[in-house]
Amino acid sequence: MNIAQSCIDKKIVTYLLSAVVLVAGVFSYFNLGRLEDPEFTVKNAQIITLYPGATAEDVAEQVTDKIETAVQQMGQLKRVTSTSYTGKSIVMVEMKDQFGRQDLPQIWDELRRKVTEVQSMLPEGCMPSRVVDDYGNVSGVFFAIYGDGFTYAELKEHVKLLRRELLQCQDVARIDIIGDQQEVIYFEVSRARCAFLGIRPEVIESAIAGQNQATPAGRVKIGDKYIHIYPDSKLISPSDLGKIILSAPDNPSVKIRLEDIATIYRGYQDPPQQLLRYNGKPCIGLGISTVAGGNVITMGQAIDTRLKELMKQTPVGIEVGVISHQAKSVDHAVKGFVVNLVEAVVIVIAVLLFAMGMRSGLLIGGVLLLTVMGTILVMDWLGILFERISLGAFIIALGMLVDNAIVITEAVLIAAQKGEDRKKAAVEVVRQTMWPLLGATVVAILSFAPIGASNDSTGEFCRSLFLVLLISLLLSWVTAITITPLTASWFITAPAKEAKQAEPYSGAFFQAYRALLISCIRHRYVTTLILLVVLTLSLMGFGHVKQIFFPSSTRPQFMVHVWMPLGTHISATDRVVRQLEAKLRSMDGITGVTSMVGTGGLRFLLTYTPEDPDASYGILFADVKDYNAIPDYARQLKAYADAEVHDALVYSQQFVLGPGDPQKIQLRILGPEPAVLRQQADTIMKLLQADPKLVEIQTDWRNRVDVIEPVISEAKARTLGMTRSTIAAALQRATEGARITTIQEGDEAIPLVMRSPASERLDPNSIYDVWTWSPLMECSVPVAQMVERFANTSQEARLKRRNRLPCITVKCNTTGETPNQALQRLMPKVAQATANLPNDYRAEWGGEYESSKNANGALGGRIPPIILLMFLVVVALFNSFKSGVVIFMTVPLVVIGVTLGLLGFDQPFGFMALLGFLSLIGMQIKNAIVLIDEIQAQQKLGVPPLDAIVQAGVSRLRPVAMSTVTTVLGMLPLLVDAFYSAMAVTIMCGLTFATVLTMIVIPVNYAIVHRLPNPPKTT
Repeated sequence: MNIAQSCIDKKIVTYLLSAVVLVAGVFSYFNLGRLEDPEFTVKNAQIITLYPGATAEDVAEQVTDKIETAVQQMGQLKRVTSTSYTGKSIVMVEMKDQFGRQDLPQIWDELRRKVTEVQSMLPEGCMPSRVVDDYGNVSGVFFAIYGDGFTYAELKEHVKLLRRELLQCQDVARIDIIGDQQEVIYFEVSRARCAFLGIRPEVIESAIAGQNQATPAGRVKIGDKYIHIYPDSKLISPSDLGKIILSAPDNPSVKIRLEDIATIYRGYQDPPQQLLRYNGKPCIGLGISTVAGGNVITMGQAIDTRLKELMKQTPVGIEVGVISHQAKSVDHAVKGFVVNLVEAVVIVIAVLLFAMGMRSGLLIGGVLLLTVMGTILVMDWLGILFERISLGAFIIALGMLVDNAIVITEAVLIAAQKGEDRKKAAVEVVRQTMWPLLGATVVAILSFAPIGASNDSTGEFCRSLFLVLLISLLLSWVTAITITPLTASWFITAPAKEAKQAEPYSGAFFQAYRALLISCIRHRYVTTLILLVVLTLSLMGFGHVKQIFFPSSTRPQFMVHVWMPLGTHISATDRVVRQLEAKLRSMDGITGVTSMVGTGGLRFLLTYTPEDPDASYGILFADVKDYNAIPDYARQLKAYADAEVHDALVYSQQFVLGPGDPQKIQLRILGPEPAVLRQQADTIMKLLQADPKLVEIQTDWRNRVDVIEPVISEAKARTLGMTRSTIAAALQRATEGARITTIQEGDEAIPLVMRSPASERLDPNSIYDVWTWSPLMECSVPVAQMVERFANTSQEARLKRRNRLPCITVKCNTTGETPNQALQRLMPKVAQATANLPNDYRAEWGGEYESSKNANGALGGRIPPIILLMFLVVVALFNSFKSGVVIFMTVPLVVIGVTLGLLGFDQPFGFMALLGFLSLIGMQIKNAIVLIDEIQAQQKLGVPPLDAIVQAGVSRLRPVAMSTVTTVLGMLPLLVDAFYSAMAVTIMCGLTFATVLTMIVIPVNYAIVHRLPNPPKTT
């Protein structure tokens, strides 16, 4: 039985099911999780290994290489990169694209096993490696806790209270603390005094450590009980530490208190590892992340409510500042997109009302609303969230969602105008068009399939676009053959005078189209030649379209990166950051500034990747009233930095709407010898610096750093019973200080550090006066006796490798042009400069070029099979190879409208525009299927081939035109959206031209392919 007939016969059931879907969709709308940007799986993990005292070269050879070798045995590995710092190794592993979120836990377990196996091979003194597998964790809510007059310790106590309480809020996964200063108990003892008294530093360390160490003291039997003995001897304060008594080495009867020979005080780690400020006030950061699939808005509301409740427990003066509140951003973004969606729905319905009459317009509008609610219901079932991509997909789909309903409604409307039975017409049109409409819908869905099948991060970022279109378009077909014929047969009526109208297409518009179509068919080869000429010009014009990967975000916040020379003390970096912070806060329209020194902070957006900790690095986050003013702020700050800030690379960056790197242009040079790589990078740097449009030029190795290298006399050291490690320990105590033990206070472990007083420690020349204990001489001896000289030299402080091969990357940005335009200018020059690279060395482009190439490659690799599948669907639908050829002959011609649109609106062709282009192909083929189906239906009724072409074109003119108009006008709200504007222009302009292709070129191509004779002059 015809499904339309069943729905009409069982109308109560049909209406009831529709009402259930509508109501359930409303509930699902409020239940759906919400995010600002879609989630994508960060398939990276870090392996961090500390090797104190080792140079970057030693770390690379003795630690990094061994870990990389172990990791490369994993079959899931896509790439391994590493950075070897002085005293630290960071190995970054990235898994292959085909492994999804559900595969990663098992992969990370295997990674841990590999890392554990290699630990025994690491050198002595190397700390156990730590695997960080939550590298992609996003702290959607990022607070700053600050207060005038409060110490870091007092702020941290309140932060711990907040963490404990907020962890209980709905959808909170974890809370990270950043920027808290480590409390330290300093034990400062003059090395000269120790030498005078003959007290070995090791004796002091042993006495303190033994006093603070928990040691079993046995058990005693008292009656029937067996009672443990716990000596209460742990140190709890600096005053307790000072009361420890040592015996004088030359007279054991003489007792010496530690407080008599040392200054003991409590402070914060010096120098600090990282510094955070919120609007100029020192603060501690609190990053809160959402559980997987959670609703960040619900979490944000729960957190805000709990914070208000905790105000009673908050000391007066402590404030909570907002660095980033994704819940508020998401709420604002979702509301904005919902407004755009409502606007688009209103526009679509208004067009339908105008073009098809009140009843037809309301009917199709109602079906559209039902389809949207049904899609939301299915999204809720499948766990697809509301975010930028999925909401944009609704707007893209709106015009296509009414296509099927328009075809059904149009047929019933024509029947009503002819006075025919509407129910019979509804059943007949569903019988005739059900499968062609399904085929057209499947083709439209397949046009978005490349992004749905792409496994890379960009594909995953945009995947909800495909899923929402898949669900909504299939539902639009279901509603078109079920509820639409029922409501159309009942709701559509025609005035009596129209009921007697024999020819509904007798209007002037239809007659003009008929005459144009006949003329084009008659002059088919001239028409084809004109189109080919226009296509050639369009392809030439496309070369002038700007190329980008992803556009900048509309987030009212931007970043300022500050790079001091590598090796700069954190206080010097902080001084520059404070200077820039003051400048930013003085600018009108900037509402807040958060600064971080020595760290990149937390990943509070999925598209933001923090820099590794580095004392010479700082970053500022500036909040603005209007994001459109960010480029102006960036120009002002650059001018100020160029004039007032010296020895620092300062550049501003907007957040991006997708995966990306802050420096868009990157060239990697790979080879075995670091010295050669540095030399080649310097050559490229000079080439880039000669280009006035290129800015922010640096390498990821950055500069070499100065070091003091004690040249030890092995003979003298052996004579005194000294080793390199004992000499190094003496120098460490004399400079930064050495950790002796820790003192436990509640849940805090406070390090106890032994070092020299400031008068000795801060004088670089004092290293010549360092003393250490000689076990053979049984007295203190100056280190200078074993060190021939202190050599001043330089070395690499960070060495990067890519797949175990040393790799240096030259990075820069450009001004006044897109990165692609700069690359087109640079590539020939760089190719010439790197043409004579030694054997085993190579250069390759990275940055936005590589990201775009990889994303387009992942997409492009799936386009040919999907295009073939689309062609097979068309051929199977009509059981005709020629029909498939007729339709696909028009596909290249959509470039004409796309080129005109992008050039006319000055929009770039990026990844989202590419998606729009692919969807445009699907829309074009979908409309062509509807027209070819009608041509064949006319021929089956006995209409001559040429007349069938003309009549089919006339009868399908309104449905195809309405489909185009609703799609084009429905996408108007996206024109002002930075992320979707290029896609909107691509679809709007391309589809407008595609309508001409469908209604003119398809009939012409049909006549050419089927070799139909020209119509007579009198037709």
